[in-house]
Amino acid sequence: MIEKRDFYINGQWVAPRQPNDFHVIDPSTEEPCTVISLGGQADTDAAVAAAKAALPGWMATPVEERIALVEKLIEIYPTRAEDLAQAMSMEMGAPIDMSRTQQVGAGIWHLKNFIRAAKNFQFERPLGDHAPNDRIIYEAVGVAALITPWNWPMNQITLKVGAAAIAGCTMVLKPSEQSPLNAMIFAEMMHEAGFPAGVFNLVNGDGAGVGTQLSGHPDVDMVSFTGSTRAGTAISKNAADTLKKVHLELGGKGANVIFADADDKAIKRGVLHMMNNTGQSCNAPSRMLVQRPIYDQAVETAAEVANKVTVGPAKQEGRHIGPVVNELQWTKIQALIQKGIDEGARLVAGGPGRPEGFNKGYFVRPTVFADANNQMSIAREEIFGPVLTMIPFDTEEEAIEIANDTPYGLTNYVQTQDGARANRMAQHLRSGMVEMNGQSRAAGSPFGGMKQSGNGREGGVWGLEDFLEVKAVSGWTPE
Repeated sequence: MIEKRDFYINGQWVAPRQPNDFHVIDPSTEEPCTVISLGGQADTDAAVAAAKAALPGWMATPVEERIALVEKLIEIYPTRAEDLAQAMSMEMGAPIDMSRTQQVGAGIWHLKNFIRAAKNFQFERPLGDHAPNDRIIYEAVGVAALITPWNWPMNQITLKVGAAAIAGCTMVLKPSEQSPLNAMIFAEMMHEAGFPAGVFNLVNGDGAGVGTQLSGHPDVDMVSFTGSTRAGTAISKNAADTLKKVHLELGGKGANVIFADADDKAIKRGVLHMMNNTGQSCNAPSRMLVQRPIYDQAVETAAEVANKVTVGPAKQEGRHIGPVVNELQWTKIQALIQKGIDEGARLVAGGPGRPEGFNKGYFVRPTVFADANNQMSIAREEIFGPVLTMIPFDTEEEAIEIANDTPYGLTNYVQTQDGARANRMAQHLRSGMVEMNGQSRAAGSPFGGMKQSGNGREGGVWGLEDFLEVKAVSGWTPE
């Protein structure tokens, strides 16, 4: 078993002030694979103090030098790619091939996009031609607490660390205790890149412990959190006493609206997208809204596609889906699948229990429900597993009404070959992102939602701006 109890504070690995062992479970085997330590208040305080002490020097470091250090991190990244892939595969269950490509690939993708954005970003700019002596200055928010989830670990760590570092913030990272190993490898990469002591710190812990200590800490200026809406609400309340800036990337219940004129691959694409990462994505297209003329065929196709999705251990190579992350998630998903049956949705693929051939591991059968309505639990709750809910609709207006009838607003999807209709849908859907006809958003596009999916944006120029304060200056003397 791997033992990784130390934290990275002020440029060095240090032992926890008080031992508090936590076993990380391999979801493919249900066996412990790693021992870490959960931090306490003294560890949190030490990390925040290091970040606070490093802040003036890091803010004063020319942005070109901060960019150069992130570029050095990008150089190092490929040398640790296999270590990252193996860690994520073991601790959160991503199949190893998917871990090597998507999970690892997301991190370097975001870092490169931040470099592109930063080199074109004016950290100091004139207010306008009408005010030649007024300047707008963008400066770091300050000490940032970064709290990241287990489902896309490198994706979320790089979205926060890359932006914070370039912006001039110092930081304390608390990765999910379910998937800490990849974050500790990343800390080693930050050290190798040569970031000054105290700029980046890592303390392991759970949400109730280190997460709460960070979000309420008087010397933390900003919290950037990705996770559940429930946890985001708790963080917001805890941060309110110190009026710190809070950035939240939370849950979703995305609608994939498929019109009768959608391309031939739209249904298959939607099902496979839902099953990717074993359904553990906040932007998953978990509600498939299908126009009535093609609905029956769509249900048949969706069932066929889901039945061909294979399930296997994370360490096994191939294009299968792995387990969900832990027993708590597995139990929640099973309860929601049963609730879908009890509330009258028609089960057309998968169902309760483990897939055939598995008697342990947190494996879930790729599941599709048809004939659901938008008031059912499976249409309203974020399941966070490989479970697709299909709902028929008749008109464009009805599709918009169903899609928007959710507390969430992260990503919606539209499939139609009518360009004008696609554009109308994009304008009327209440979500931070809309993806149409299988086309992914481009490099540097902002990621984030509205309503109970959170606030703020990550990625590209918008990601940088979230870690910056705007300072307005009058009487500026041009140099």
